[in-house]
Amino acid sequence: MNALNRELPNPAIFRYSIDAGLSRLTVRAFAAGLLSMLGHNPTIGVRSFEGDVHLAGESLAGAGLYLNVNAASLMVEDQMNDRDRREIEFQMRGPVLEVRRFPSIVYHCSSVSGHQTAPGQFAVSLNGELTLHGVTRAQPLDARVNVAGDLLQASGELTLRQSDYGIKLVSAAAGTLRVKDEVKVAFDIAARKRKQD
Repeated sequence: MNALNRELPNPAIFRYSIDAGLSRLTVRAFAAGLLSMLGHNPTIGVRSFEGDVHLAGESLAGAGLYLNVNAASLMVEDQMNDRDRREIEFQMRGPVLEVRRFPSIVYHCSSVSGHQTAPGQFAVSLNGELTLHGVTRAQPLDARVNVAGDLLQASGELTLRQSDYGIKLVSAAAGTLRVKDEVKVAFDIAARKRKQD
């Protein structure tokens, strides 16, 4: 049982479990150096994550999100030769994210504001905290939420500065690929309503 579940004693709150198979979470890095002239901006896919969303009916009161990402599951999605792919993934899991020391990336939010735009549809702002590379910082984000039957979908994007989380910028592909400090995270999350306990 994760921390979010322990915080949900109110039976009027509907709980949803994130379905990673129906969801998509990506990180877009922006290249500097030689490969930047070729427009090569690596897209990193997140393969393993889990979490919960909670929502009080048609109200945003009591809404929240808990997301736990397996840092070692990040993989390059772009077409490139195997040697460059392996090197980028090695650098990402080693010197960049240090996944052995920091195996999880966690986003936790229990403060949501916004408004309903149509029946079952919301424009929301989440005021949560992101723990990345052992550093926890306030990380607001905006999302579009749609609730239909037992399925909740949320989508949006945010920009992060790696240096804010103590991540050192490294190069790969024999120095021809360097990554800028800012990366863009895009999410399209699907979650299924859980049966009431």
